[in-house]
Amino acid sequence: MSRSRIIFIVGIISLVAITIYSLQDSQGGEQYMEEIKKFRQEKDLSMTRDDFPFAGRANEFTGLKYFDPDPSFRISANLTPIKDKNVVLLTTNDGLESKYLEYAYADFSLSGVKCRLLILEIMEQGPNRGTLFLAFADETSANETYGAGRYLDLRKVPGSSSILLDFNKAYNPYCAYSDKFSCPFPPRENILHVAIRAGEKNYK
Repeated sequence: MSRSRIIFIVGIISLVAITIYSLQDSQGGEQYMEEIKKFRQEKDLSMTRDDFPFAGRANEFTGLKYFDPDPSFRISANLTPIKDKNVVLLTTNDGLESKYLEYAYADFSLSGVKCRLLILEIMEQGPNRGTLFLAFADETSANETYGAGRYLDLRKVPGSSSILLDFNKAYNPYCAYSDKFSCPFPPRENILHVAIRAGEKNYK
């Protein structure tokens, strides 16, 4: 075998190894763990700023509580867009209603349980108009996690048939810390019959 061919083969093997390592790391390696750590640190820092739950009460804030990061809760779900979109009204903790527009369904399996979540689009005027909103509850709700459910930020990817649901970044609505905030409850179809032990826990 010629030297040039050996160099070529070694190069291909190296490239494959780097690709596999990069994929593994993006799914649950050191880089991903650092991403989750940074996300949580920034969340803690934001909680005492103006218009946040502990504004003016920094001395009371003891830090948010989390499950340990678990890459198995970073899920690529099948995305089914909703063609004939309806307006959805979600009741809030203070007895009001928030208006949303149906966007798509996210389908996935977790611990052998088939799950479907309704993703909504924010309709109200303001900087968040048109962005996605996902509120859910699961079998940890009202026990290990906040009873009224948790939220997950999602990003629109036009034309995509899948969507990333990283439950390690699931967080409590602000009404979990203060009655001054109005927070919508999850739609009925987003109450999952599986425990999602990832993301933020009860604060107290």
